[in-house]
Amino acid sequence: MSILNIEIKARCDQPDHIRKILREHNADFKGTDHQIDTYFEVPEGRLKLRQGTIENNLIFYKRDNQSGPKASNIDLVPAEHPEELHALLDNALDTKVIVDKQREIYFIENVKFHIDEVKKLGNFVEIEAIDEDGTIGRERLQEQCEKYLRLFGITDDQLIAHSYSDMLLGN
Repeated sequence: MSILNIEIKARCDQPDHIRKILREHNADFKGTDHQIDTYFEVPEGRLKLRQGTIENNLIFYKRDNQSGPKASNIDLVPAEHPEELHALLDNALDTKVIVDKQREIYFIENVKFHIDEVKKLGNFVEIEAIDEDGTIGRERLQEQCEKYLRLFGITDDQLIAHSYSDMLLGN
């Protein structure tokens, strides 16, 4: 499944503030997921296997490193047998880095919110406006991200340009 995604990642010193706003806007809380993302060496883009208690997916994406809203074209396949898939990928490719996090997952319509506690990195919030079937469009996704950026009171100095994997690698 190919998906267009506009994402914002920011440091989050006050996760309770974000939770309160999400509750006030009737966000659908999906639960807290302990996720292990294993990134594999690939010629371009990023390939990761997400193993969690809620989400298990094989994900390939390309995205520029920039603070603020950034677009990704994502290919995602549910991983029905994540342990076996991990063993296969580990046998075929070199592991680049492993990201270990606790992630709270919320939705408001097509916008997904994460409140993350990432081992070795700290606390973050992510806003992902998602267009799964091409009906929403990049401009509307951008508007949605900017709306929640303002609503949460996220400042420019809190925005993160890099992925957790890049941050752990020191990029």
